Amino acid sequence: MKYILSLTLLVFLASCSTKKEETATSAYASWRIKGGTADGIQYSSLQTINKENVSNLRVAWTYRTGDADTVNNRTQLQCNPIIVDGVLYATSAQLKAFAVDAATGKELWRFDPGEPNAGLGVNRGVTYWAEGEDKRILYSFGENLYAIDAKTGKKIETFGTSGKVSLKEGLGERAATLMVLSNTPGVIYKNLIIMGSRVHEGPIAAPGYLRAFDVKTGKLAWVFHTIPQPGEAGYETWPKDAYKTIGGVNAWCGMTVDHQRGLVYAATGSPSFDFYGGNRKGQNLYANCVLALNAETGERKWHYQVIHHDMWDRDLPAPPMLVTVTHDGQKKDAVAQLTKSGFVYVLDRDSGEPLFPVVETPFPPSDLEGEEAWPTQPIPTKPAPFARQAFTEDMINKMTPEIENWVKGKFKGLRTGKNFIPPSKEGTIIFPGFDGGAEWGGGSFDPETGLLYVNANEMPWILQMVDVRMKENAWIGISLYRTHCATCHGIERAGDGHVFPSLLKANEKFNKESLKQFILKGKGVMPAFTHLTEKERDAIARYVLNLEERTEDEKKGIFERHPDILYSNTGYNRFITPEGYPAVQPPWGTLSAIDLNAGEMKWQVPLGEFKELKEKGVPPTGTENYGGTATTAGGLVFVGASRDEMFRAFDKATGKILWEYKLPSGGYATPSVYEVDGKQYVVIACGGGKMGTKSGDSFVAFALP
Repeated sequence: MKYILSLTLLVFLASCSTKKEETATSAYASWRIKGGTADGIQYSSLQTINKENVSNLRVAWTYRTGDADTVNNRTQLQCNPIIVDGVLYATSAQLKAFAVDAATGKELWRFDPGEPNAGLGVNRGVTYWAEGEDKRILYSFGENLYAIDAKTGKKIETFGTSGKVSLKEGLGERAATLMVLSNTPGVIYKNLIIMGSRVHEGPIAAPGYLRAFDVKTGKLAWVFHTIPQPGEAGYETWPKDAYKTIGGVNAWCGMTVDHQRGLVYAATGSPSFDFYGGNRKGQNLYANCVLALNAETGERKWHYQVIHHDMWDRDLPAPPMLVTVTHDGQKKDAVAQLTKSGFVYVLDRDSGEPLFPVVETPFPPSDLEGEEAWPTQPIPTKPAPFARQAFTEDMINKMTPEIENWVKGKFKGLRTGKNFIPPSKEGTIIFPGFDGGAEWGGGSFDPETGLLYVNANEMPWILQMVDVRMKENAWIGISLYRTHCATCHGIERAGDGHVFPSLLKANEKFNKESLKQFILKGKGVMPAFTHLTEKERDAIARYVLNLEERTEDEKKGIFERHPDILYSNTGYNRFITPEGYPAVQPPWGTLSAIDLNAGEMKWQVPLGEFKELKEKGVPPTGTENYGGTATTAGGLVFVGASRDEMFRAFDKATGKILWEYKLPSGGYATPSVYEVDGKQYVVIACGGGKMGTKSGDSFVAFALP
């Protein structure tokens, strides 16, 4: 009898174990959410495609959206597609939503909001929600959130007003004339969609409050003030009533959800203005924070700030990853937060406390008038950074004597040698650069091994501040241009050679009135500057077009400017050689595997290469890269991202390249892994348009023959 009971118990336990294993496996067998699953770890348990057969991977289908800007190469595709019940949902180069058969790439429907694509930039995906036969796609276009019938692609008229809700809802009156968009899809908790936003990063910006909307009605459910108001915790970390004038602090990169705990996790960006905080002295909560909020109510449970009083545009670039690690011999639910600085913060999921020690480390003060740098920054002791932390003279690019001498000449006089050196008028080297370290593509996490995979940039940039206060009889257009335009187009109006075009020949394309309208409405990656007055737009247009038409008031030195913003900067300037190579020694782009259990680097390899250097026998240098990784149970890490427009599969245990394919244009997006009718696919958006590469309009899916 005891034997029978024991045998029954063993069968029962084995059954429970099998069910638990199947449940855990099936949880990662689909890609219904940007990032794969609600925890955002970009992992697939599918393993039909594996280390042994990945070399046989072939193109299964290609879908072209047909709306790329292949003349100016200004459009991109950064979308991470989602796949639900055999249908792939994504967005096009001009940000139209569409659905295709995930097995064939045949278009099922396309949704066009019928609005001009003004200042929208990119879209990184859509959100799916279903209740019975009510199946919806929610996605943002411009300042609106749309609800679309997932089966037909038609607007759901009962959502908000005629199928859309303004993303300015809940931000207050000041946001009415300011830019508010969302490049990243919201996350679902029950019948709520929780949204972040993209706002201006200049001195006049909307606040980036987090908000939840009812999925069925579009009604605003809750608001979390990322810039606290009187009576709210954190208010004391800002000047009095800062919420009335300061903007930013927005969760632009997306969020993750722990449905069991009922918590949503968000990563926030810097306050406006990015590089000068004389008008926002203090620690500035909840900027540059990992936030854990009650998903039902928006109530804060905990926060952890990774940058105090940000002056370096160190937005948290990727959503918090919800991981489970082995710490001190015990399983621990945690949050892994990637940063542009090249650090990974591993935090307790319930309390926000770091699992590895973090040291508040002193850094230099600022010598800019009115600025007060925070005296310390929190530096984790583990894991070690996945990108180098300082550009010193011994790291100068020595590819040729000419390159070495050129870099040395520029290097002299710039402030460098450590991270978190404050911005300066002389020029400060930002390394890793403004685009990381880690970027918006995020990393992937293998729950079987505890390894985190992240691609990173190791590009130096130069940040140089300029005074926007003009002398008597100065042209106000110069001050306004420096304040609102120079960060993108450069102090000399020459652009950045990548995304932001030169304005030196703007008079060949615009007259004064047409340029004023362009500034007002925006287009592509150019946001709408609706907060500028007609006189201000007129002054900027006259300066950009070199029109010697100063007004009488300008001749007298009579004009208004922002009283607290004393400085702007010369633009987003990559520190590259005349040949186009980074000023620092390689690697310039990497792929790393980090053991989050032990807090140690397992391996790191270059990601990408330059064809002309390869032909000269130079080992792979890595390239600047954008887009994230996807890891699979088949032993693989898939990543595009690199400037050489390749799509690669790496052995996740060693970092060895097992397969690579030349894409029709750069795959600057995170791939998705899915299965239809037992067949496994990997798909990536190929939009190009970054780093001087051509724009494209393809989604390419791969499978075994």
